[in-house]
Amino acid sequence: MKVVVFGGTTEGRELSHTLAALGASVTVCVATDYGRQQQGVAEGITVRTGHLDADGMTAALAGADLCVDATHPYAATATANIRAASERAGAPYKRLLRPESALPADAVTVPDAAAAASYLADKPGNVLLTTGSRELQAFAYLDRARLYARVLPAAESLDLCGSAGIPSRNIIAMQGPFSAELDLALLRHFDIRYLVTKDGGGPGGFQEKAKAAALAGATLIVLRRPDDAGEDYETVLRYCKELLKCM
Repeated sequence: MKVVVFGGTTEGRELSHTLAALGASVTVCVATDYGRQQQGVAEGITVRTGHLDADGMTAALAGADLCVDATHPYAATATANIRAASERAGAPYKRLLRPESALPADAVTVPDAAAAASYLADKPGNVLLTTGSRELQAFAYLDRARLYARVLPAAESLDLCGSAGIPSRNIIAMQGPFSAELDLALLRHFDIRYLVTKDGGGPGGFQEKAKAAALAGATLIVLRRPDDAGEDYETVLRYCKELLKCM
């Protein structure tokens, strides 16, 4: 069975390694070198690195028995493109989507990064941004001295911090997952009053961030998820195993 996994997420890596161990031929498509490094090396898995356009996605799916979209819950554009490519290639499509989190009652929810920046514009206090380096530009018009960005320790992330004007002393380049204790220590060390995040679910450490914000007395600002529909890891894995039996 030939499976193409579009990923970069924790559950995408787990699924690809599990399917390869079961005998499937797996191609994993990731956008960056960092994603390739995180994917690791295993027999039965081929990793393709780089941003793919519509034609590239369709070509990657040629002859595939299954397309698994294991991209991040907030990767709405990528998901739309992968769905369309799977239809063009005639490959069955599965969306592997981590469950949403229960949000604290006092969390501030906003539709996107621009709305979060607007909310913060007239509110004093330091801000910890944990939404990913690609969202930083939306906050660039705020007082940069109050902005702290926690990003992946990758060259692209640091470049995007620089483009957004984040002071180098305010960049926290770390690879998760993070415990609530570490999140709390960072909030207290940098005197953070507002923690901006996405609902990354369990693998994204959302509950740890929510707990730390509550203990630190910081306001939790959550970017709402895009509308999407998918299935959890166990459901997708069960489907893959049934498909393997038929091959």
